[in-house]
Amino acid sequence: MRILITGGAGFIGSHLAERLLGDGHEIVALDDLSTGRLSNIEHLLDHPGFEFRQGSIFDGSLLAGAVAEADLIFHLAAAVGVQLIVDNPVHTIETNVRGTEVVLEHALARKVRLLIASTSEVYGKSQEATFREESDLVLGPSTKSRWAYAASKLLDEFLGLGYHRQYGLDVVVLRLFNTVGPRQTGQYGMVVPRFVRQALNDEPITVYGDGQQTRTFTHVTDAVGAMVDLAFHDEAAGEVFNIGGKEEISISELARRVKSALRSRSEIRLVPYDQVFGSGFEDMMRRVPDIEKVKSWTGYEPLRTVEDVIRDVAEHERGRSGP
Repeated sequence: MRILITGGAGFIGSHLAERLLGDGHEIVALDDLSTGRLSNIEHLLDHPGFEFRQGSIFDGSLLAGAVAEADLIFHLAAAVGVQLIVDNPVHTIETNVRGTEVVLEHALARKVRLLIASTSEVYGKSQEATFREESDLVLGPSTKSRWAYAASKLLDEFLGLGYHRQYGLDVVVLRLFNTVGPRQTGQYGMVVPRFVRQALNDEPITVYGDGQQTRTFTHVTDAVGAMVDLAFHDEAAGEVFNIGGKEEISISELARRVKSALRSRSEIRLVPYDQVFGSGFEDMMRRVPDIEKVKSWTGYEPLRTVEDVIRDVAEHERGRSGP
């Protein structure tokens, strides 16, 4: 099968390409390298089943050509990272909403199955103990740019599911919960690679807020496995799936585990949100997925622990070059 991955040079996209190549598929990775990196896919460029096309999904002829050859599409191209979103809310909204719209238009023209990568951010400030796919979504006010990303990705979901219901397009929505692992950059606020890099350099490990906010982290290998299983599940069209981990951990505890695992001399330092993201920044205290749906459909079970994540990210950081 020939598979198109938009955002294919990104962190998740590059791991997804590796997995699909290993399964015997041909891959076209489309990426404008705005947040993706060529270094993520350099080891794939000589693979006979891999092709990289540099450019934007807003390049109509480039996208049309890639979709015309595809039997399946993973749409991962998006503006990502809290820092990028706070600094560039217009770019975030335009990239995510219009980008998904044009991919949907081209997929519909060719009747190609499309998997849309969404995010746990769409649950917003919900107070539920665990987030189910049918849970109510509670976003903050539009005056807080923090919520631009969540709102844009939620609109992506509505568009995708609308194309399914109205036009019969085969669309699957994947809500990813804090996917982490090698090749993820801390440049835009991603917490694990930032902590690991700080610890390796014996710099202060900077925890934003009071550190009591909790998350579950999903090793990218586990997440990609679920994504691939759903891509080839005949009954998944029109459905939304959480893909996440099981171990809930506070950000302060994450910092302590990173420091311990890497035998770092770093101090752990709390930094108020407003010093990083500006006045009025809002965050959610818990973000824990209910993964029973994806488990019942595919047998998904996250196998890798937080310690596995820290080890793999640290190994990558020690071996990387450049910024």
